[in-house]
Amino acid sequence: MDMTYETKAGLSGLITKISFFGLLTLYTLRFLWLAPSTGEHPWVIWLVHILPLIGFTPAIIRGVPRPHAWLCFVLTLYFLGAVLSAIQPHIAVFGFIEVLLIMTLFSSAMMFARWQSRWLREQHES
Repeated sequence: MDMTYETKAGLSGLITKISFFGLLTLYTLRFLWLAPSTGEHPWVIWLVHILPLIGFTPAIIRGVPRPHAWLCFVLTLYFLGAVLSAIQPHIAVFGFIEVLLIMTLFSSAMMFARWQSRWLREQHES
């Protein structure tokens, strides 16, 4: 079965949206409810994790390829933090889930940027 760029972009875009909003949900649950920091203001740590990602939300929803590529660069920093969380015994479960979501999001966003760009180029040429 030979999939077109449109089909590939649609599938990777769906996976990107699911993993993106899954990551935002994980951060919200983890930092505000399930394992908040011991300080007085756990919402500050939540904001530090959420705000850089929130900036990509319109592009993720609309399906603009270039911001998907930039998201991949930003996710490398999140990946480092997730790996560090995964090796700490008291939050390892959250770390492993975070690593899986980030890897899925990175891969799907990267492929979406590639396939959507190619599909748009095909549309423009024809």
